[in-house]
Amino acid sequence: MKNIEKFPSDFVWGTATASYQVEGAYNEDGRGLSIWDTFSKTKGKVLHGHNGDTACDQYHLYKDDVKLMKKLGIKSYRFSISWSRIYPEGTGRINNEGIQYYKNLCDELLGAGIEPCVTLYHWDLPQVLEDRGGWRNRDTAKHFAEYAETVFNELGSRVKMWITLNEPFCSAMLGHATGEHAPGIKDLNIAYKVLHNLYLAHGLAVKRFRQGKYNGQIGISLNLDRPRPASDSMEDKKAAEIAEIKGSRLYIDPLYGRGYPQWLFSNDLDFNPEVQEGDMQIIAQELDFIGLNYYTEQAAVFNSDNNWKAQKTDLKKSEMNWDIVPDGLTRLLVWISENYRNPEIYVTENGGAFIDNLSADNTGCKDPDRISYLKSHFSACKNAINRGVNLKGYYLWSFLDNFEWAFGYTKRFGITYVDFDTQARIPKDSFYFYRDYILSDGLVGSKLPARLCILRSE
Repeated sequence: MKNIEKFPSDFVWGTATASYQVEGAYNEDGRGLSIWDTFSKTKGKVLHGHNGDTACDQYHLYKDDVKLMKKLGIKSYRFSISWSRIYPEGTGRINNEGIQYYKNLCDELLGAGIEPCVTLYHWDLPQVLEDRGGWRNRDTAKHFAEYAETVFNELGSRVKMWITLNEPFCSAMLGHATGEHAPGIKDLNIAYKVLHNLYLAHGLAVKRFRQGKYNGQIGISLNLDRPRPASDSMEDKKAAEIAEIKGSRLYIDPLYGRGYPQWLFSNDLDFNPEVQEGDMQIIAQELDFIGLNYYTEQAAVFNSDNNWKAQKTDLKKSEMNWDIVPDGLTRLLVWISENYRNPEIYVTENGGAFIDNLSADNTGCKDPDRISYLKSHFSACKNAINRGVNLKGYYLWSFLDNFEWAFGYTKRFGITYVDFDTQARIPKDSFYFYRDYILSDGLVGSKLPARLCILRSE
């Protein structure tokens, strides 16, 4: 197989954000509260007491942001819908002003030649539903399917790419096992039950998409954790196998009709999802693609017969203290391709938080570490394609610096610097690098001179 130097001309280059992280306008035009509105205002949950009340104010500034996206040259913008903007009570009454906002955003994108990619759930459950048990309540899956169908009906003529859930691991485990995310529960047994209800919601939504015969594609975005063994020892290899089960197979096997890994039933006393007859068939709806969110790869060392732990390394790290391992992206893409019927895959998130250096006049921003990170991960994507992976696109996280969940505004992932006091947008050097990379279908950094941070002409 000939190694590619350029990406295919139809490769989808995009950027990504999430509603609570960028929209703001938390109490405007009929929007109801979400669990992140509540969680972020609970003392001690978010660094410095930050919240998403204003965030990047994209709710009001979306036209300016789309103009900037057009200059960037992306083909697609991945954003999420705020469920509580559509259904302020989680179900029942539809808020037409919320729907109109997303129609306006989609129209603005399409007018700029940018395809909308919609994520239906990026962690911001309506607080009213949380008060009724949240994802611990099986009924929430049914309400999600209702919400999804409403959005399909309202935006279906504008949107051709749909993602049901973003990173169900985070909703289940960070929200219900470690308590780092909303709603802040710490109970692994509950987290597994929540995961099942999330997957049921996913399956019911895909089923409605198929039954409604909507145009376009539908999939899910997963942040699979598949660490490499820290050494060649049998113990560390076993640790990596356990990590693969807990961090990857648990989340992807059910989508392909394989059910939950049997190892979990036999070896994890907390694993007892409340599965009813027919659930696993609903969850295993046919998907058009798999979305993969990738930031790092860990090294697994043996901890016990049923567990593993991550080994500290001397690898270069991002500001999140995550190892920078671009080859891990290639390994993960190849693993999915070889073990799950060579599906179409999109990298739906990839990027890094790094130190940014604003110019004295606040018109530019140097971020060489981010450019280095992106270069190496673009190469990892090329390597995966050369190895037969059906990789169709890449969404850089993130278009804007934004509210980084429990870290508040202290970690910046954007290729556009945001002054959160003035809401000024300042494209970073990585913005121009990405622009040039898209323009050349991926030759920048391999065949062309490093002109990216110099050419800023519009």
